[in-house]
Amino acid sequence: MKNKIDISAETSALNTLFIDELKDILWAEKHLVKALPKMAKAATSEELKTAFTNHLEETKNQITRLEQVFASIGEKASPIKCDAMEGLIKEAEGCIEDTEKGSLTRDAGLISCGQKVEHYEIASYGTLKTFAGVLGYTEAAALLEETLNEEKTADQLLTTVAESFVNEQARAEKE
Repeated sequence: MKNKIDISAETSALNTLFIDELKDILWAEKHLVKALPKMAKAATSEELKTAFTNHLEETKNQITRLEQVFASIGEKASPIKCDAMEGLIKEAEGCIEDTEKGSLTRDAGLISCGQKVEHYEIASYGTLKTFAGVLGYTEAAALLEETLNEEKTADQLLTTVAESFVNEQARAEKE
């Protein structure tokens, strides 16, 4: 026999955590919108520039979708600082500073940074989708799953760009 706790979703500690995590990823996405154009501008290959530019538009749509998630659970969409994304963006900025402009080594580094961002987002959206399901937020879970799938696709695209030519050509570059 399972123990059933008589607490409504709205007053549960998990609900509070869910809302805090939503606010965290909202901050992350809003700051990623500022970082992606810089990453696209710094990229050497047109394929990577396009990947970052396309993901910028997707990220803007994901922010709108997050606002829909907040609305669906009756909460205000107010971001709280995401230390993880702040660090990942700083790492990407460092990669740009530390690599030669016009090199595919820079692209390899930017792909690495981009994939770290994607993996963070995949973990976040996967967890949020699960929390939403447990809490009975069906609409929120569906919206979060849509974003999760987009993040997985973005990650795969970066892998494809890296493996199709960037890594091999970067290997041939001299310091």
